[in-house]
Amino acid sequence: MSASDQLSNRFAQSNALFERASRTIPLASQTFSKSHLQWVAGAAPLFLESAAGCHVTDVDGHRYLDYVLGLLPIILGYGDPDVDSAIRDQLDQGITLSLPHRLEMELSERLVRLIPCAEMTRFGKNGSDATTAAVRLARAHTGRDRIAVAGYHGWHDWYIGTTSRHLGVPQAVRDLSVSFPFNDADALVPLLQQGDLAAVVLEPAGATAPAPGFLQRLRELCDHHGAVLVFDEIITGFRIGLGGAQAHYGVTPDLAAFGKAMGNGMPISAIVGRADIMALMEDVFVSGTFGGELLSLAAAIATIDKLERQQIPQRLWHHGDRLRNAANGLAEKRGLSDVITFKGDGWWPRLHLANGPVESATLVSLLRQECTAHGLLLASSFNLCLAHTATDAIFDETVQALDRIYAEVRDALESSDPAGRLRGRPVQPVFSVR
Repeated sequence: MSASDQLSNRFAQSNALFERASRTIPLASQTFSKSHLQWVAGAAPLFLESAAGCHVTDVDGHRYLDYVLGLLPIILGYGDPDVDSAIRDQLDQGITLSLPHRLEMELSERLVRLIPCAEMTRFGKNGSDATTAAVRLARAHTGRDRIAVAGYHGWHDWYIGTTSRHLGVPQAVRDLSVSFPFNDADALVPLLQQGDLAAVVLEPAGATAPAPGFLQRLRELCDHHGAVLVFDEIITGFRIGLGGAQAHYGVTPDLAAFGKAMGNGMPISAIVGRADIMALMEDVFVSGTFGGELLSLAAAIATIDKLERQQIPQRLWHHGDRLRNAANGLAEKRGLSDVITFKGDGWWPRLHLANGPVESATLVSLLRQECTAHGLLLASSFNLCLAHTATDAIFDETVQALDRIYAEVRDALESSDPAGRLRGRPVQPVFSVR
């Protein structure tokens, strides 16, 4: 049997489901970053069947140690007993009711207690809901229209119009938003001096840590020019710390968006901020049928309580430091440290690839191909959850797999045709924002 036939057999169910799904679902996925574009199609699973702890199983029965975690909403682990118990208890009481429920208040009170800028809250279902609500509030508060952005902020027109994925966004809308480089406060000055910026929206940390004084300088500039400072903490929230990056770095924005890890996989997000701005939602229309959906509220309360009770963000940070250092040690051992490194603080170690003789798309594809071949679901970062820290065996499993992966990648890079070592179509980028 040829290698191609072996792969076809290995992922037979996955490939069959992909063909079936493609007939009724664009990309055969609801999310660009979960689609076949992100993997070496033909040499990787395209559909998962189940998950437990920090492992997932694909539809062909192969088990992987998961460092994607659904794009970061999983912070405790799949099937966490405390969160699942809270969901089951609430299920008996109702999911979406006809009037508000006390859980809305109870979760709001937790966020106000933990997050420095939070004086009032409103809930949504995903990060795009929260960041877009922040933009609408900022425009209402300032009477201005233009927005300055740094980082990734969701799929809505006001942001995605600044990227290469702007098809379908009117030019008039695109003209209202402008991007500026992270860690370059000076680049923002001329934009603010025009006097028409309603808000500065940025991820306060992520692939790159904020340079000393950068966030403080943004706070000063926004205050001076009357713009609303918005932190998009969809990723940093509850991972860098319970109070988000704003608590960690000591800079308080006017508004902030939280989500992802907040509900350990349940669909929930929040916009939080100054009471005088948030109170505008009594007139500004930010409203949705499922903002008070109770299973997600119950999950978020259980998640936040457990994160606080067990000091989980600190544990994940320590584990990430250890994992990043081990991965970089293996890269040096295998002669790859010039091209492959993990950088960043322990709460989110991210993969960095150096420019070299091999195209980055080929190198990314080789890495992801070998990761799936050796039992790791790993894309561009170590996305961590509590279940990863459960035993040293999980850490050892990761390190041993990475050692084999790096050996295969090195052999491919030293060959006369590295791209020829790919066993399927290369990874296709969605777009680059960080």
